[in-house]
Amino acid sequence: MAFQNPSREEIKRILEQSNTIAVVGLSDKPERTSYMVSEAMQAKGYRIIPVNPNADSILGEKSYPSLKDIPEKVDLVNVFRRSEHTPEVAEEAAAIGASAIWLQLGVYNEVTAEIAGRGGLQVIMDRCIKVEDSILLPHGKSKK
Repeated sequence: MAFQNPSREEIKRILEQSNTIAVVGLSDKPERTSYMVSEAMQAKGYRIIPVNPNADSILGEKSYPSLKDIPEKVDLVNVFRRSEHTPEVAEEAAAIGASAIWLQLGVYNEVTAEIAGRGGLQVIMDRCIKVEDSILLPHGKSKK
């Protein structure tokens, strides 16, 4: 059976319950989509943790070389990597106990969905987290 993204209500719940988002492939270049999307999510109230082995800090946050190097709990892993590189990210996301993995617009991999599903993660693929958040939580993230 082909992968299907969760319902809009389930995606809304995932966003509402996610406070800390690790962004794999977050660029330190402001003109890159990963930077713009992450900056917007940070402005909406999410804690952004950059995962980029080539940067010390991005968006005012310490950058880590991999998910396993992050010393705190991550709720959601947002991925800005090519589709063929995402299975390894799903394995790491499951290993650190994230609740969900989100593959950005244009990123889709059935193997990644299987790995993440086996690891107990919710999976969203080929969707922009900024667009979904703007539609589903237009007034910003409610503080718990």
